[in-house]
Amino acid sequence: MNLKLPTCSRRVIRAGLAMLCGLAIGSGEAFALVWLPQGMPQPSSSPQTSDQIIPADQLDSLVAPIAVYPDPLLAQILAASTYPMELVQLQQWLTQNSGLSGQALSQTVATQPWDPSVQAMAAFPDVVKNMTENIQWTTDLGNAFLAQESDVMDAVQRMRLKAYNNGTLQSTPQQIVQTKTVDNRSIIAIEQADPQVVYVPSYDPTVVYGAAPVYYPYPAYSYPSWTGAAIGFGAGIALGALWGGGGWGWHPGWGWGRGDIDINRNNNFVRNSNFYRGANGNVWRHNAAHRGNVAYGNRATAARYGGTFAGAGARGTTGRNFQNRPTGTTGMSRPAPGSLNRGTSNFQNRGGSINRGNFSGSRGSFGGGGRSFGGGGGRRGGGGRG
Repeated sequence: MNLKLPTCSRRVIRAGLAMLCGLAIGSGEAFALVWLPQGMPQPSSSPQTSDQIIPADQLDSLVAPIAVYPDPLLAQILAASTYPMELVQLQQWLTQNSGLSGQALSQTVATQPWDPSVQAMAAFPDVVKNMTENIQWTTDLGNAFLAQESDVMDAVQRMRLKAYNNGTLQSTPQQIVQTKTVDNRSIIAIEQADPQVVYVPSYDPTVVYGAAPVYYPYPAYSYPSWTGAAIGFGAGIALGALWGGGGWGWHPGWGWGRGDIDINRNNNFVRNSNFYRGANGNVWRHNAAHRGNVAYGNRATAARYGGTFAGAGARGTTGRNFQNRPTGTTGMSRPAPGSLNRGTSNFQNRGGSINRGNFSGSRGSFGGGGRSFGGGGGRRGGGGRG
């Protein structure tokens, strides 16, 4: 039996099918949104044309790789992450100067034209290696911190609380975990057991925090393998010779009460910086002069620091992958399978030079990268095509 539909009905059906096909082919995000059941959380759209607030769940996953680091190291990483190009240069420099240690390392790296937070990262070569091998995550972290400083600090506390409630974050011979009340708010502080020695934690976020939010998996990050306790530690790093008696340079502001970072002007690297001389207080500030040509993650941040904005479909000039030719000392030529970071940071360094290269963004909502963790990225990182 043949049924004939009215002409207007056939037109409506054809139009509907054409629309669905177009969505399926042209925009994976749009297609997914059409078919998500009611009540299910939807992936955030890419904030390429506005300064959209990064949601809390996304920030939680973003800080997962470092949230249970000791407070001073965490604060220094957040500051240094806002200078991704200089971190790449530092990684190459460390490879070329692997014989330096202690005071000789401190004195030599201080002559390099980098931000103090980057110079001081020379004390933690394994951390620098992880940050540059996962350069898109580092760029996203820095951009998020510049745009939503206090929100990122809050995300660290939420992740620490998850680990604490799971019983995976507790005091050890390497570090002391304390719960405190600061400004009528409960916070978790982590300090070294010995102020002169730091142990860098090693852990699997899924084990420490539990499963990640559905739409914001933990970043594609080179987590060190560890089969012992939930949080393991490598060899301790003695800081006396590196800090030159001045102490660590970066700490959570007012013991987590202010939602930003304090600097210590007596630190070996900070005191040599003209940027912090004068009546500018002890609050950490981003120095745009050390940003290079790395685009910022949103328009407001770019306007604040006089830089460029990575969104609005801009494409980098060196292709979609973070590359280092021919030495390969600073990272991955392609993102790992399942990575949130397709397109990465488009930094290319030819001939092993630490100063030649272009680090520019392509469709990144946090900046620095195309289809990245926080913007314009795959469905797993905040919407858009994976």
